[in-house]
Amino acid sequence: MEAREIKISETVPASKKLQAKDAADLLKVATKLIAMKGKRVTEYDTSKNLPSEAIESMLGPTGNLRAPTIRIGKTYLVGFNEEVFEKAFG
Repeated sequence: MEAREIKISETVPASKKLQAKDAADLLKVATKLIAMKGKRVTEYDTSKNLPSEAIESMLGPTGNLRAPTIRIGKTYLVGFNEEVFEKAFG
């Protein structure tokens, strides 16, 4: 983030365990979720209804919110994929 001079408005420490309810709360204001696990990228339209798979894709094996989780406008990016980050942050 620093290399691209992206301003971080809020950082949540890893010691604060965010789980499924927290993920659902985050998506209440979102219209799109892009969940990334390596090369696998899945996009969800969260503007009308919230598929359970969307919340599941935001959680790691321990049931906690995966990192990084980034909000850009009304879109959430969860996880990391170089191509998606390149498009988002150019």
